[in-house]
Amino acid sequence: MKKILVIGIGAGNPDYITMQAVKALNQADVFFLMDKGQSKDKLIDLRREICERYITDRDYRFVEAQSPERERGDVDYTSSVDDLNLAKQRTFERLINELADDQCGGFLVWGDPALYDSTIRILQAILAAGTCAFEFEVIPGITSVQALAAQHKVPLNQIGRSVEITTGRRLAAGQVSDADCLVVMLDAQDAYHQVADQDTEIYWGAYLGTPDEILISGRLGDVADEIERVRKAARETNGWIMDTYLLRKP
Repeated sequence: MKKILVIGIGAGNPDYITMQAVKALNQADVFFLMDKGQSKDKLIDLRREICERYITDRDYRFVEAQSPERERGDVDYTSSVDDLNLAKQRTFERLINELADDQCGGFLVWGDPALYDSTIRILQAILAAGTCAFEFEVIPGITSVQALAAQHKVPLNQIGRSVEITTGRRLAAGQVSDADCLVVMLDAQDAYHQVADQDTEIYWGAYLGTPDEILISGRLGDVADEIERVRKAARETNGWIMDTYLLRKP
């Protein structure tokens, strides 16, 4: 039986790799790398660095595939995501079919496979379709949410209070939350500007765990414009940005 390992590799620092992940890396014969374009070569390079650092006395190889992109612009978001995942499913299926029956393949997932990543759902869809047979295991990783709190030296929650994780798209659409602490991911719209209470504390971080890491915190009314300016400049410089922030009610 083919085996697939879905390995969480953390938020950008090779030191975030867990011992469980190291053991998993040393089981794989093939690592599948999804190429997202020249601007994101650093993401591929980090995966190669992790393998070089932690794999010992074992032969392995990389197989690269072009990562499908979601259609953007004036399209239905849900439909575009469904189409993207279907395209990824076909790509993953082709990669897995290249494995011999006794081989082990690995997907190196940024952050943690269970948080805003589609790999688990796609593998389950392939199994449900019955187009190829394999077993898979999920190895958790350090998320950008954990890295954000650690780098700012703050807890995610207030004492005995709730914390919620959401997306920038939902915040921009006017999401109302009863949570005292709100973690926002995947925000391409600077949705923190939509928060009515300007006394809200914000802890923002980009490229967490990497040499390019940027941290800004303070009263939202004081730092929101600075975050937008810094974020725009960083995106133009690097060609991409991964950022996360924590909003905490005053």
